[in-house]
Amino acid sequence: MFWRKAALSGVAALGTVAAWAEEMPALSFYGVPGYVEMPSAFSLPDGTLALSVNRHDGNVTRGNLVFQITPRVTGTFRYSYLQDFRGAGNSLYDRSFDLRFRFVDEVPSTWRPSVAVGFQDFGGTGVFGAEYLVASKHFGPKITASAGIGWGRFGSYGSFRNPLSVFSDKFDNRRRISGIEETGRVGFDRFFRGEAALFLAMDWQATDRMRLSVEYSSDAMKDEVAQLGFEHRTPINIGLEYRLKNGGVVDLAVLNGSAVSLGFSMTLNPARPAAPSGREPAPPAIMSGSSEAAASWGPLPGTDKAERLEKALAAQGLRLDGLRIEGDTAMVAVTNLRWPAAAQAWGRTMRVLSAELPAEVQTFRVQSQVKGMAVTDLTMTRADLEALEFAPDGAWLAFVRAGIADPAALPDPRISPDRVFDYRLRPYVANALFDPDNPLRVDTGLELRGEWSPTPGLYFSGALRHKLIGNLDSVTRESNSQLPHVRSDSGLYARGGDTVIPYLTAEYFTHPRKNLYGRLSFGLLERMYGGASAELLWAPENRRYAMGLDVNYVTQRDYDGIGFLDYSVGTGHLSGYYEFGEGYLGQIDVGRYLAGDWGATFSLTRRFGNGFEVGAFFTLTDVGFEKFGEGSFDKGVTISVPLHWLIGQPSREKSGMTIRPVLRDGGAKLSSRNRLYELIRDDRDAADGDRWGRFWR
Repeated sequence: MFWRKAALSGVAALGTVAAWAEEMPALSFYGVPGYVEMPSAFSLPDGTLALSVNRHDGNVTRGNLVFQITPRVTGTFRYSYLQDFRGAGNSLYDRSFDLRFRFVDEVPSTWRPSVAVGFQDFGGTGVFGAEYLVASKHFGPKITASAGIGWGRFGSYGSFRNPLSVFSDKFDNRRRISGIEETGRVGFDRFFRGEAALFLAMDWQATDRMRLSVEYSSDAMKDEVAQLGFEHRTPINIGLEYRLKNGGVVDLAVLNGSAVSLGFSMTLNPARPAAPSGREPAPPAIMSGSSEAAASWGPLPGTDKAERLEKALAAQGLRLDGLRIEGDTAMVAVTNLRWPAAAQAWGRTMRVLSAELPAEVQTFRVQSQVKGMAVTDLTMTRADLEALEFAPDGAWLAFVRAGIADPAALPDPRISPDRVFDYRLRPYVANALFDPDNPLRVDTGLELRGEWSPTPGLYFSGALRHKLIGNLDSVTRESNSQLPHVRSDSGLYARGGDTVIPYLTAEYFTHPRKNLYGRLSFGLLERMYGGASAELLWAPENRRYAMGLDVNYVTQRDYDGIGFLDYSVGTGHLSGYYEFGEGYLGQIDVGRYLAGDWGATFSLTRRFGNGFEVGAFFTLTDVGFEKFGEGSFDKGVTISVPLHWLIGQPSREKSGMTIRPVLRDGGAKLSSRNRLYELIRDDRDAADGDRWGRFWR
């Protein structure tokens, strides 16, 4: 079917029809930039996330999640429903991944087109498996055209002998996936194999909101003809797209002269928040200081003075953890409770100190605290703050002039710190995806969270969750796993009761020396496991890399959450982190998993400047593909959305989800809260200059 995308917030910024057509290419029936069924070589704007759903009267429904990983690389996760595909009452729920790479860029002033290579359904059942090479060109502001060659599904109509056979006869034959035991494997031995075929497509931007397309499809729809009774009358597909005012796109297409397809798509750019920023209160002005003499404050300020400073910081979303004055220098420990950008929290702290502390105090040294650990030490002078507050390039100059250091070896300004207690009641949403009996199950209810810190670094935390409505407990399918049921019995936990304790822990965090961080945790660590966990992180300042080690010994919790089962295991990983720049974080975890298997998890996450994250991961262990079961190995997509991205007001809250094609027992990790690298990442990035444009906000 014919898919087009108009970004919710991006369309307005594009301004003209020509710009929109070039920047926001259509989405095909498969959810990727293309026409009706056939792909194009165009890419979405970098970082764009697209959601689409469509159905045609051949009993096929698809949902697609597309992410423009880099300006050249596009990734897609697809979930499809083929009704009665395996016979009456036996439908196919298919999960698949795509990757495509644009390796030639179009040059508008010449005849050079964009050229891309794509791999469709390379890690699923192979029902939609195809590879293609396609070239695309704009002809003026309103017309695009593409031509390509395809293999697999895209090489099944008007096919001819594979041109790659001139290199080897092995390219002549394309092996079919034999059964469920192969589902999920990457078919390297099938890429560009078998017969090939040519396809052509073009579209026309008829009006501001409407595009028309026509294509010659190289997909003979063989499986749909054989299994669903589909009629393939012609290779010509025709599509129409209409862009709504809210940015959504409605599509209508006629497939192969015999089926009508209807769909809807929506795109967003994580770099462009759904709600505009700037709703936070204006920051206080830089002041020359109070009229009180520094001597009257003393090294440890009196109660009234400390309370006044504490209230001023609290009004800015900051918690005062400690204060000490020595000569003309004030050392202050604060915890950021509100600001998603660490640099903005530091800027607000400096403003408050300039107003509240005596004029004789000329140097401010702020220690940024995370879970009781002093993570960053930032030093600035009153003179620099006064000089740079309204400077055109004041944020950059503030970063250049600031002294930023690891505070592990520096004096701690906290003296007899107050005990900290915090609690909150908020709604929660839990989901289970892609169960063949019901692809979408959701619970929602209320969760009460509490945290008490009697002394720096020591935290007692817990949560109580009560379901109000949902259907997670309707899971009836039982696990057939040959491995210990470390995750595949998750449905039994959903049936364990409406009121549960997700976690209840005692944790200790420490920053004992420069570049070194530690965590000890004990208790109910997650919904399915309790025990002990220890983590050590080495994160050298001003370096892109870090290394960590976590060691855990856990026992599986009973389904009702009260007691324990008789399964215990030691698990842990050696982790390597590398910041590639532009928000890309690579991570490798090597070690032992919950089922006792050994292997490694590879992940790549992209974080945008506002904290929105999209990532992907896969895990390979010594569990064979057959023993792992459906899916062959663990893999998935992660999305984390900061609350401030949605509401436009400052908040450190986030909501995330992991999309897995299937949840099995191989490669299963302990779901640890408060992993050290994530705790210190914001401060670490800010110390390298990240988001310093918000220092004066």
